[in-house]
Amino acid sequence: MSHPLWLDEIQWDDKGLVPVIAQDETSGRIMMFAYANREAVALTAERHTAHYWTRSRQKLWHKGEESGHFQHVSAIELDCDGDVLIYKIRQEGGIACHTGRESCFFRTLQNGQWIVSEAVLKDPKSIYGANHQH
Repeated sequence: MSHPLWLDEIQWDDKGLVPVIAQDETSGRIMMFAYANREAVALTAERHTAHYWTRSRQKLWHKGEESGHFQHVSAIELDCDGDVLIYKIRQEGGIACHTGRESCFFRTLQNGQWIVSEAVLKDPKSIYGANHQH
């Protein structure tokens, strides 16, 4: 795959990754945070579905490949320093988090404790199967 010149304007870290914020294109809610490498960003731009690099599994990750919860990307934005991206997304199935919640950001600090502030919309076992390791 050839890499377009616009990819060279991204400031990749020493591992060849860039942080990516997935933001709901309508509500503006932050749905998740992940990293992407050059190939993932290029595929996202080409296919208009979110691709990332999973550091825990050390591989390219097409979001939704296991869950069916694809992220349809309407825009890719680069910050002023060139070192963070935002994918503006429409979340298929309404669930971005592997815990079965709308967003990965479902815990809120209150009085020195993390309080779960969002309900599980779908049991992860029914999304991934009982033996899934995320």
